[in-house]
Amino acid sequence: MSDETKQPRDDGASWAKPVDHLQVSGVPSGGINLNVQGKQLTGPLKGFGQMWQKTYRVALTGQTVEPTRLISEWKANFPSFWPKGNNFYGKLGSISPGDVAVLNLSGPANSSISTGIMVIYADDESFTFMTPQGHIFAGMITFTGFEEEGTTVAQIQALVRASDPIFEIAARLRIVHTQEDIFWHGTLTNLARHFGVTSPNVTQKDILVDPRVQWSEAGNVWHNSAIRTGMNLPVRVLRQIFGKKGASV
Repeated sequence: MSDETKQPRDDGASWAKPVDHLQVSGVPSGGINLNVQGKQLTGPLKGFGQMWQKTYRVALTGQTVEPTRLISEWKANFPSFWPKGNNFYGKLGSISPGDVAVLNLSGPANSSISTGIMVIYADDESFTFMTPQGHIFAGMITFTGFEEEGTTVAQIQALVRASDPIFEIAARLRIVHTQEDIFWHGTLTNLARHFGVTSPNVTQKDILVDPRVQWSEAGNVWHNSAIRTGMNLPVRVLRQIFGKKGASV
């Protein structure tokens, strides 16, 4: 496979149906369900900051794993490969077109950010997420398995912009980019170890696709998930004190 992105096959059943607003269900009481319900999807064209293509790869060296098996097990056990402190609340055992999941992500200084994703594409060879309004990045993330020189490779490729001016400042300071890199390096390391690779070597390639910012999207800050999660903290604390379930907005 070349270094170019492998395009999903033209299979209508593998694409999610268009939606105006996201709908969330089935989040456990321990999950922070914020910044997803009723939000719209925002691809990389609707973000504020510079557009980056970030590609992370790990080869399953020494293991005989078909790409389709890699993707099947990756989808079936997706949350288990995430680094500790991060939670994916989606449909258990499956990644299917149209699925919406709530994410509770570990932020700077032991903070937490509640956001989400929607699965916009999934087949036997790959699956793709798109982010909602307020997510750290406006973009798409594609998870792929393919064979290269006789070895199966797991790849995560993100096409993203910081969603608003605040997140773009954090991106320019390398705060959110560093966290994103650590997160996906950890995920691929865990995935490779799941398949028996004892010393995974995760590689990364970053390409600045568009150095400009889009001032027309500066208003995205209204949906900033970090701010909204932080503002909701006192409400969650009070509900816990008085024995009620966590907030759902």
